[in-house]
Amino acid sequence: MVGASSNEARPSFGVFRYLIEQGFDCVPINPNERSVLGIPAFPTVAEAVAMTGPFQIVDVFRRSELVVPHAEEAVAAGAECLWLQLGVVNWEAARIATAAGLAVVMDRCTAIEWRRVRAKG
Repeated sequence: MVGASSNEARPSFGVFRYLIEQGFDCVPINPNERSVLGIPAFPTVAEAVAMTGPFQIVDVFRRSELVVPHAEEAVAAGAECLWLQLGVVNWEAARIATAAGLAVVMDRCTAIEWRRVRAKG
């Protein structure tokens, strides 16, 4: 999760914690963090992939204007999906990801969507 934070007041902390509690294997990507919930953080997607293995989803909690480099990182890392969190929309990032064959989700929260999917059974 790009932008994961150890600050409990931040939405990225709550979503990160929820996904971990649901059994997802999440890795915090944030150059300003050492760890989130005891999980080592990495400054870039590339460094995280080198240490932990490939990602299926690169989930981004950054301002819309800052996500293009993360789309490029997701492509370079061989991810399957670029997910831009609730309120995050960047069509250039979407173009970069889709051109490389990644699925793209914008302006959706992974935690909200997981709850919705689970409610359907």
